[in-house]
Amino acid sequence: MLFDQINKDHIAAFKARDKETKEVLSSIISKCKYKKVEKGGTGEISDEDVLKIIEKTVKELDEEIQSFTAAGEAYKDRVATLTKQKEVIKAYLPAKLSAEEIKNLIANLEDKSLPNVMKYFKANYASKCDMALVSQLAKEDNK
Repeated sequence: MLFDQINKDHIAAFKARDKETKEVLSSIISKCKYKKVEKGGTGEISDEDVLKIIEKTVKELDEEIQSFTAAGEAYKDRVATLTKQKEVIKAYLPAKLSAEEIKNLIANLEDKSLPNVMKYFKANYASKCDMALVSQLAKEDNK
């Protein structure tokens, strides 16, 4: 499971004294444990839940990077740290579908209406594609 792999990598980063990796993986582990408690605390957290947490964390890091970049040169070290953390956790995400692959999948659907396309991609490719890109391509296809 992905959560177990993150725990192992967290321990390795701790032993290697890799501060940035350890911090970001600690954050992911904490968010996963919180999610587990939200669900009732029983059993394991699914890989899908972990991927959603990682995707949300990547977006949060992007926002922080933009904010610190806009703040100026005084924060360039913080921007470098956040960028490294983002790259560390992006390694756990599956490869995203390209625009061409998304277009081909849309072309193979019988019902190409926007709600149907979005439902299909959310059910089958939620963590493997950018849903905003899917929406944009589906709208272009319907024109």
